[in-house]
Amino acid sequence: MCRHLAWLGRPRTLAQLVLEPPSSLLVQSWAPRRQRYGTVNADGWGVGFYAPGRPQPARWRSARPLWGDPSFASVASVLSSGCVVAAVRSATVGMPLEESAVAPFTDGRWLLSHNGRVDRAVLPPVRDAESTVDSALLAALVFDRGPDALGDVVREVGTADPAARLNLLAADGARLLATTWGDTLSALVTDEGTALASEPWDDDPAWTDVPDRCLVEVTPDGLTVTALAPTPSTPTPSTPTPGRGAP
Repeated sequence: MCRHLAWLGRPRTLAQLVLEPPSSLLVQSWAPRRQRYGTVNADGWGVGFYAPGRPQPARWRSARPLWGDPSFASVASVLSSGCVVAAVRSATVGMPLEESAVAPFTDGRWLLSHNGRVDRAVLPPVRDAESTVDSALLAALVFDRGPDALGDVVREVGTADPAARLNLLAADGARLLATTWGDTLSALVTDEGTALASEPWDDDPAWTDVPDRCLVEVTPDGLTVTALAPTPSTPTPSTPTPGRGAP
């Protein structure tokens, strides 16, 4: 339904993260390699990032396809950040096509992206949602509960809607949180930082797939994966990964 990524580490340009890799989000907008639902992601794109000394994230979103927005391409090589969340959108049938429906969403501190779908009827009333789409309502619920409750929210919503797909990515400038629930997520840990992405942006063998129904946390000290629900492929204990360079 969407493709997204997050980066935490030494500053990289938005072009390096979103446009330049051989299987970048730009390429995934028309030719994703691992997308299970939908074929293209042409219903908008968004990038959120943090600048030094500014706790509020900056965002650039559009309801146009990423390949059709040359203004972003013209400046992405000169904008850099050590914490980024980006997404390309494939809208659920019946959902509005508008800039406010495109991830990442924000509460003024956190950025959040949703890859998947959920029946809006199972979501409790929320305030300050940026759009009426399921992803925006889910983001508002997470912000209302607090991102540290991300795993609890996913378990509760997944129980209420067994068909829901709830892959979430969240960032606050200093750490990343993510869930796998019904769709793909891969991780790349390097000396410069850690990337989480719906699918690898290149063929580096260091990419690893995160098992389904897990919670991922990335800090400057490393990456930890914790099971959210028992599945045959999900590890029971938390699994730390050695640390790497801080932002």
